[in-house]
Amino acid sequence: MTLTYHPLGDTGIQLVFGQTISEETNQHIRLFAARLKAEQIEGIMEWVPAYTTLSIFYRPEKIRYQALKERLEQLYDRIQGGVADAASLVYEIPTYYGGETGTDLAFVAEHNGLSEEEVIRIHSGQDYLIYMMGFVPGFPYLGGMPEAIATPRRENPRAKIEAGSVGIAASQTGIYSLESPGGWQIIGKAPVKLYDPESQKPILLSSGHYLRFVSVSKSEYDAIAEAVRAGEYKINSKEK
Repeated sequence: MTLTYHPLGDTGIQLVFGQTISEETNQHIRLFAARLKAEQIEGIMEWVPAYTTLSIFYRPEKIRYQALKERLEQLYDRIQGGVADAASLVYEIPTYYGGETGTDLAFVAEHNGLSEEEVIRIHSGQDYLIYMMGFVPGFPYLGGMPEAIATPRRENPRAKIEAGSVGIAASQTGIYSLESPGGWQIIGKAPVKLYDPESQKPILLSSGHYLRFVSVSKSEYDAIAEAVRAGEYKINSKEK
């Protein structure tokens, strides 16, 4: 893979790992980020992984752009052929499909010529790679949703979608981590908190890991929601 470098203003540099969104590209980005953390290059403040890029922000009074670029090039040369240091986890997200919290499930089924049960089976039958986190705290950008249930966004977005809502937009699926406006087709809801500013770990999920939706009944959903409110629920996860 050919890595290219581009300046981001006077305090950033963006590393581009090709143009293809894939698990292989994500593996390269994860590996580079892990080794970058271990390297502890003076002057680097933070880095932000995305689908095909890794943006690095630095203090120019500590390290100049060209010197940083050379250090990054040397680091990349040393890690060629490596694999990510840490094993990936699969987070299991309990989800109640349909009903009042999944009002667009019927539309998704009709659009794709499927029954609602088939949509649920397909949607909950995959491990989705978390490529990156954004656009609000805790929101996971997921890859791997089958085209069999792909559905266009709503023509008229809703003014308010509750946190925990599970939706589909074209070939993407995701979970709203905060209450916000949105145009995704809402097919269910998860009772867990993806973002909790009062927690020691405010953001539940991490990029580079996987997520699997687990279909639960309304009574199971209510029980988990109550446990979450009481601080007694811990999300299940296992190694990939």
